[in-house]
Amino acid sequence: MADDPFDFAGCLERVRQHDQAAARQLVEHLYPLVNRIVRSHLPRRVAVEDLAQDIFLKMFTRLEQYQGHVPFPHWVSRIAVTTCIDQLRAQQRRPEFRWADLSETEAEVLSNVMTDERDARPGEALAARELVHKLLAQLKPDDQLVIQLLDLEQKTIAEISALTGWNQTLVKVRAFRARRKLQKLFQELQGKEKS
Repeated sequence: MADDPFDFAGCLERVRQHDQAAARQLVEHLYPLVNRIVRSHLPRRVAVEDLAQDIFLKMFTRLEQYQGHVPFPHWVSRIAVTTCIDQLRAQQRRPEFRWADLSETEAEVLSNVMTDERDARPGEALAARELVHKLLAQLKPDDQLVIQLLDLEQKTIAEISALTGWNQTLVKVRAFRARRKLQKLFQELQGKEKS
C-alpha cells in the first residue's frame, strides 16, 4: 500500500550489501526532503541538483556513521543543512559576482548599457534597479549606505551627515570611494562578459 511507512532499516541493510536498486529507492524517497532543504538554504550560483548530489554522496560515504539514534531522514537532514552552510561559508570567503548571476533581463540591460543603446523597454527599469542592488550588495555596509542615501534616495550631504553622524567631508570621501568601488565592480562584470 502507498500509505505504508518507508522501511528505512530494511532499505539501509540492502544498501550496505551493495544493492543498487535499494540505493536508488533510498534516494528517490529522500529526494523531496533534500530538495526542500537545499531550496530553503540555496547558496547563490549553486544548482539545486549539484548540491543535492553532493548531499547524497556524503550520505552514502558516511553510512557507516549512522547509529540509528535518530530517524534516518533527520540524520540526512543534518547532512543537507551542514552541506548548504559549508557552501555558503565558502562563497563568503570567495565573494564573486559574475555575469551568470544576472537574470536574463538584467544581462540585457547591462549589455545595452555597455553598447550604449538608448531605447529602454518598460521592464528594463526594474531590471536595472535590481542590477544596481546586486552590485551594491558587493560593497561594505558603510559604502552601501552612502550610495543608497546619496544616489538612490537623493539626500543631501548635510542630511546624510545628520543621519549618520559623519562629518560632511567624510560623507563626500566615502561617497567618492564607494562610487569608484561600484564602478570597478561594474567594469569587472563587463570584462567577464566580454571574455
